[in-house]
Amino acid sequence: MRRLFFLCLFSLISFNQLFSQISSDQQKKLEAQRTKLMNEIKQINNLLFSNTKIRKNAIDEVEDIQVRLNVRSELIKVTNMQANLLIRRININQRNIDTQRKELDELKKEYAKMIQKSYASKSLQNRLMFLFSSENFLQAYRRIQYLKQYARYRRNQGLEITEKTKLLQNLNKILIEENEIKIRLINENRVVQQKLAEEQKKQQYLINTLRVKQKSLKLRIAKKQKQREKINKEINRLIREAIAESNRISGKTVKDVFQLTPESKLIAKNFQENKGRLPWPLEKGVITQGFGRQRHPVVKTTIIQSNGVTISTEPFAKVRAVFDGEVMSIIIIKGSNPSVLIRHGSYITLYTNLSKLYVKKGEKVASKQVIGEVFTNQQTGKTQLQFGIFNNIKALNPKDWVYQM
Repeated sequence: MRRLFFLCLFSLISFNQLFSQISSDQQKKLEAQRTKLMNEIKQINNLLFSNTKIRKNAIDEVEDIQVRLNVRSELIKVTNMQANLLIRRININQRNIDTQRKELDELKKEYAKMIQKSYASKSLQNRLMFLFSSENFLQAYRRIQYLKQYARYRRNQGLEITEKTKLLQNLNKILIEENEIKIRLINENRVVQQKLAEEQKKQQYLINTLRVKQKSLKLRIAKKQKQREKINKEINRLIREAIAESNRISGKTVKDVFQLTPESKLIAKNFQENKGRLPWPLEKGVITQGFGRQRHPVVKTTIIQSNGVTISTEPFAKVRAVFDGEVMSIIIIKGSNPSVLIRHGSYITLYTNLSKLYVKKGEKVASKQVIGEVFTNQQTGKTQLQFGIFNNIKALNPKDWVYQM
């Protein structure tokens, strides 16, 4: 029964140690995620809210607040996960402390009895009498071995008590530290929740004032979307033309698919292998509009279609190619700023809303090479790049391709 008890106890301790290691790894990942989100909020504040000289119109302010709300909500979620994980760890450590304390008490009681017994028979005369009263040599030898084992056992008991005491002190120290971290996380989360509530209130006030102008807003959004569709159609046309040209050169005709030379195949293969690791097209930036179909943050009945992502950055920001390639086309449409298409085998990257161009059609470019400068709207103060990735004519989500986007 004693062996079974210690076996169960050992299994429980091993499980607790395993959970502690796993939760420690999870805690590190969550902390890294939390730090990243906090840095993102700082970057949002610097890029979207630092210029107080320019008075934003209500719709721009609502959109900017929504960007920060999304990140704050994610930060609250991650911090809650951290706090909950710590609470579970604290509970397990508390149980470990209780178990170790009971074991230590038992060891001390056993050791006290041993010392008392040892004290009662500690004299040399008693030990000699114990040996000389042996009936034969073999019994005397066994009694000598017993005395040695008893002395060794007593010494080991003393060492085990010392180790248990150290372990208990260490567990108590960990418990205090984890409690302090938990309290700090909870307090920080309260501050973030308060800021979130204030921003939601402000955003709702702006939305209520805009509802009066809902009709004119719909027209404005529709106009913006129409301009975007115009650019998308031109992009689609240019890609199809490039595909037709590749088909003509190769002598094969496959609809909407590039016919690649060995060199182009290698570039496309390398581009594919770098999925999730491509560099950002800007040194600094935050995503202010995602990929695909989404509801407008103000006019909820209006659906926006985006074939890429919108990145807000600082004025005069330089735009960089995300991979080696060749400038396929430069698009200039009346009423919008220039766009650059760079081909990477069967893949194409798009950079829209540039004020300056540093490349021309047919030019070879390297990864991270500066290809232009982002346009800054003097009225709104916004500096935004629309960035997209295509495989043949299919639009892909840049967040799946660019590192930590």
